Amino acid sequence: MQPLLLKLLFTLMPKRAPALLRPLVRKVCNQALTALVNPQLKQHMDYWEDELAKSEWFAGSEFTAADIQMSFPLEAAQARGGLEQGHPKAMAFLERIHARPAYARALEKGGPYQVGR
Repeated sequence: MQPLLLKLLFTLMPKRAPALLRPLVRKVCNQALTALVNPQLKQHMDYWEDELAKSEWFAGSEFTAADIQMSFPLEAAQARGGLEQGHPKAMAFLERIHARPAYARALEKGGPYQVGR
């Protein structure tokens, strides 16, 4: 989640900076994203892809609490990090999570949500 949080912050900062500072803030944030955040995020997403190539779920062949915990970082990576580009196993994992009856019940109780871009 740390690279996803940093990506969110470095994306929002230029938009919220004072007008006179905006070009400088944008340059610094773009450099941080390019040099630090995006490579880390790619490394994380590649790791998830490699793990999901070994089995259907993160902790093996059975659905566990680890899969519930990992569902949100993967949803955030899909919304902000480009998970859909080159990570078919991770995208299939999200489809399996979303197809679970418990997921549908949770949405009924809590209402729909959207991970911001």
